Amino acid sequence: MFKSLNFKVILFGFIFTFFSSFGQSYFLGLFNSSIRDALSISHGQFGSIYASATLLSSFLLIWIGKKIDDVNVIKFAFFVVILLSISSFSFSKINSVIYLFIAIFLMRLFGQGLMSHTASTTVSRFFDRSRGKALSTAWLGLSSAEFLLPILVVYLLTFLNWRDLWVYISFGIIIFLPLVSFFLVKNLKIDSREKSEDLKIKEKEIKQWRRSEVLKDYKFYIVCGNLLAMPWIFTGFAVFQSFILNSKNWGPYIIAQSFMAYSILSVVTLSLAGFLIDKFSSRKLLIFMNIPIFFAVIVLIFFQSPISSFIFLGLMGMTNGFANVLGSATWAELYGVKYIGGIKAMTSALMVFSTAFGTALFGFLIDKGFTIEEIASVSGFYIATMFILLFLIKSRLNPKYL
Repeated sequence: MFKSLNFKVILFGFIFTFFSSFGQSYFLGLFNSSIRDALSISHGQFGSIYASATLLSSFLLIWIGKKIDDVNVIKFAFFVVILLSISSFSFSKINSVIYLFIAIFLMRLFGQGLMSHTASTTVSRFFDRSRGKALSTAWLGLSSAEFLLPILVVYLLTFLNWRDLWVYISFGIIIFLPLVSFFLVKNLKIDSREKSEDLKIKEKEIKQWRRSEVLKDYKFYIVCGNLLAMPWIFTGFAVFQSFILNSKNWGPYIIAQSFMAYSILSVVTLSLAGFLIDKFSSRKLLIFMNIPIFFAVIVLIFFQSPISSFIFLGLMGMTNGFANVLGSATWAELYGVKYIGGIKAMTSALMVFSTAFGTALFGFLIDKGFTIEEIASVSGFYIATMFILLFLIKSRLNPKYL
């Protein structure tokens, strides 16, 4: 089993999505209060810095991410891992607003952006007939991290300084990930594919879209609008989770504990999504993806009990599970895999950009005096609008055949 290239590619994806957590908003949000206290800045100021740094990282991601189409995975993975370690170490040295901007920029680019991009692109390109199950298994890495890390970090911060914790993270990355990457994907080439009798036929039949062609397809923007709902809305809530705690009068550990519900339901829907994609296609599942997150914001609007935190994040987790797999599988289905690196780099950049938007919007609204219920209402309106647009074009979401 451990010698199987199929297994190694999936495990590689699992580990890389797990370690992408260090640049994910749910993880960085755990240090929000500590950083604001250290630098004496407001929610809005932190949000603006976070958003602008994230925005800059999204632009670079478009260019750097495309390079995965030109080099073997092992070289690209080594580059990303080394820079992720350096980025993590830089987080321990934050002592000014400028340094905060640089540290967040690096973590968002090499953590959330390129670690996730490397994992999802590698798995999407290698697998065909079992792409759904392979992607869902790979994304279990992130779900596992979301289950374990919040509680672990909250516990470690009771006896460790937050700066020291980032030093340990940096050394852990540089010691562990290069060895793992070498073992798993050293023999993986750009044109390596899952063994499948009908794979070559499918690649010849389906049009292989270049990134420039994808940008001219109006359906791309509607699908993107739906896929981006989860990143920007969840990021806003994750980065400003301390604001939610204060608004709802919940205890300091409620959201950290609620991430367990988020992770469990992410895992359940990830597994279910992988099976359903391989059976029905990702295009047919897209319309159902954002229904749970819509009900999540409804819960946040109308309920005050600490129990609602578990329901809120549990529903978020359901959409996250579907979105993680659908966000990779849909582009491969619609546009082929030959230029998937460039297409995924662009969509990953848009995803990172959306998180910048969410952070900036939430920080702005908080500083303007909006309640958490009003912010949730804005989020719900966006979800409903995108759902309607997707419903209107769902019958036209089909690949082009040569």
